[in-house]
Formats: sequence, C-alpha cells, structure tokens
Amino acid sequence: MKIVVLNGSPKGDISVTMQYVAFIRKKFPEHRYEILNVAHDIRKLEKDTEAWNKTIESIRSADMVLWAFPLYYLVVSSQYKRFIELIFERKAQDACAGTYAASLSTSIHFFDQIAHAYIHAVSDDLGMKYLGFYSAEMRDLLSDEERKRLEKFASLLITAVQEKVPVQRENAPLVWPAHTYVPGKEQKSPGTGTKKVVILTDSDGSSPNLAAMTDRLLKNFSGSSEMINLHDVNIKGGCLGCCQCGYDNTCVYTDGYADFFKNKLVPADIIIMAGSVHDRYLSSAWKQFFDRSFFLGHTPALEGRQIGFVIAGPLGQIPSLKEALAAWADNGGCHAQFVTDEVSGSGELDALLDAMAARLVRCAEAGYIPPRTFYAIGGHKVFRDSIYGGLRIAFQADYRYYREHGMFDFPQGDLKTRLFNAVLIPLMRIPGFRKKVFADMKHHMTAPFGQVLRNA
Repeated sequence: MKIVVLNGSPKGDISVTMQYVAFIRKKFPEHRYEILNVAHDIRKLEKDTEAWNKTIESIRSADMVLWAFPLYYLVVSSQYKRFIELIFERKAQDACAGTYAASLSTSIHFFDQIAHAYIHAVSDDLGMKYLGFYSAEMRDLLSDEERKRLEKFASLLITAVQEKVPVQRENAPLVWPAHTYVPGKEQKSPGTGTKKVVILTDSDGSSPNLAAMTDRLLKNFSGSSEMINLHDVNIKGGCLGCCQCGYDNTCVYTDGYADFFKNKLVPADIIIMAGSVHDRYLSSAWKQFFDRSFFLGHTPALEGRQIGFVIAGPLGQIPSLKEALAAWADNGGCHAQFVTDEVSGSGELDALLDAMAARLVRCAEAGYIPPRTFYAIGGHKVFRDSIYGGLRIAFQADYRYYREHGMFDFPQGDLKTRLFNAVLIPLMRIPGFRKKVFADMKHHMTAPFGQVLRNA
C-alpha cells in the first residue's frame, strides 16, 4: 500500500516528527512511502501550480494519508494551516475523499488533544476516513516501551486500511450563520478612561460580518483606541521552530513582528482579537500571529490584559477552537470574553458587542483577572517541569524568567507541608487516630477559614 506523509514541520525532513515516521518506515518496509514537506514548501505551493498539482495527485494516489506534525501553539504550524486552507480554497477536496487518514504529533503534551481534534475534523470535512492519532512526547522514541507502542499503532493502522474497515464521521458539517449583520444606532460610548484599547483583526473583505463587528466595537471606545489589521503588519513568515529565540527572546526574523508586539500589544490594557472561521480554526494569518509570539517563549507576555474574541462563523460548532483560544488566554494570565455572529439578528449582536465593550472596560478598571483554571494550572506545571529540565539549555530566557518570578514552585519546596506530612502520616497508621481524623474531616477542612471570615 502507498502511505503519503504530509509533513507539517517547517524544518522539513530534519525534524523530530520525521524521526517517528522514519521508525515506522523501518518497521514496515514492505509499503511505499512518500513524504511531502508541505509546511516547509508552503510558499512554493502557493505560487507554483505545477508543484501544487503534483502534491494533490500524490494525495489522490494514496491508500492512507498520515498527517505528521509538531505542535505549534495548541494546534499545527501556520504553514501547515495554510496548506489545509489551500485544499479548500482550490477545491481539491476530491483528492482526499474516501482515503484513510491518521495523525501523528510530537510535543510536550501541551493541549495536544486540540491539535488532533482539529486534524480529525478537517479529515472529516475532506471526506477522509480518520482512524485515530498518536501523540508522542518529543523524546518518546528514545524509550523501548514507547517504540513498541508506536509500532503497534502503525501495525493496527495498516491492518485497518488493508481490511477496509468502515469509519463513521464524527464531526458534522459546519453550518454558518445565515444573516448579514447591519449595525443599528450607536449607543453612548463607555469611554476608556486611562485604558488603552487595541482591536486586532485579519479582515480581508471576505467576511462582511467581521468588518461590521469590529467597526461597531471601535465606535464603542471614545478614549485611546486603535484598530490594526494583521495584513498591515510586517510579518515575513511563520515561526520556523528554530528555537534560537529561546536564549534571549530574539527572533531570527528581522521583520516588524517583534516591535509590533512589544510596542502595540504589550502597552495595551484591552486587546480585542477579531477573526472569521477558516476550516476548523481561524485564518493562517491568525495562526502565524500566535506562532510568532513564541519569540517570548513560555512567559506570560500579556499577563493581566483583558481579551475579547470576536468571531464570525460557527464557533459554537467547533468546541476545540474555543478551547484553544480560552486556553491561550488563561495560560497567559488574561481574562477572555467571546462574542460571535451566531445570533438571531443584528439587534442582538449590537447588544452583545456593546456589552462586551463595557465589560472589558469595567474589568480593566477593576484590575480583575479570574482565578486560573485547569488550563493554566496544568499548563504551568508542564512548562515549569520542562523548562527546569530538558528544555533549559534551549530556553534559557524562560529559565531566567521562571526563576526570577518564583515560578519553579515545586511541591518539595514547601517545607511546612513536608513537615506536617512527616508528623501526621505515621500517626494515621494508628487505627484510633485515623478514625478520629476522618470523623472530624469536614471540620478540619473548614477550620482554617474561620479567622478569615471573622475578619472579613
């Protein structure tokens, strides 16, 4: 059988992800493999019709397509995202329809499930038969047990394709809002006081609703506010995954992105991010924005900001997209609010946009950031452990930041708790003592709050 590997690494063949593919090829040499470096070659595929047609014909001839990629900011790289967009834009879905598909990723397991949910949904939209995913920690291939696991995964995939197993579509086709948004009479502006507002959009004229929503929002702010289009920012390309920025937060690119981020977004108190749905995410321009912000590593560069997401399109039907955006905000120490055009009509959307503007200003004035949820707590621990350990050499800027801000908060450093456990755990082995502790457990749990409540 022929297996076509769509390589999502901007590095091309010399990438960690491709080492996993190389392992599969060595274990199953009886099959034909064709690796297409679609992320690395994205500019060529955009401009060279012959190269594009050759790529599509390779996919058409495949018995199985393996989406193989490293994670870039919760999903795939912007270059890979652009390739997927091109399939739909150039109406090449028929080359994929009916073909079996699976996905393989490498990462540090930071929201890897979102990336695979995205690829699964895209595969469904392309009419492919999606068989599942393999999500590896970058160094898993160095482990004998993980090599055995990967070999089993590949074997089961190949068997499923050879036996032509039936596969059920899990993601229903997207249904877009039918109405055209026509803003009504403007409400009295809430003002921004001393707060700075930036509306960031990728509007290119293809979504009238998006343009109308951002215009409505901009008129809601009477103070220091501006709207910036991503297409007007000097961004030469997507993140290359070179990690050179890890040493001192200096990006290998010498375009205008870093200055734009530092001079426009960092000083802002309120940032509204506006985009429309493209396949099962926002546009590749937005993905490029998120990816390139990695020049600041794993640090919360926009911590304390109020974030508004204004989305044109069926966000409510793509839970993984909303989860990705919410996780991005929560991990960055931001407060996120959402408005989409999935409403009954223009009047309702007017009210929602006006309310968002007012709430963002109020929250900014109050300095309110909600308590962090699992997204941020779990994410912090993944980054903390990785930066302290295996990533420290490459990401020394992160290490310095985490050390200076007390973010290496390992539990073994909590001496009070360690001493408490050292005394109480042996006593819990005594049946009578253990019985008394559990009998009074609810009082033990609530007792520390008494002093706080008395003084409130």
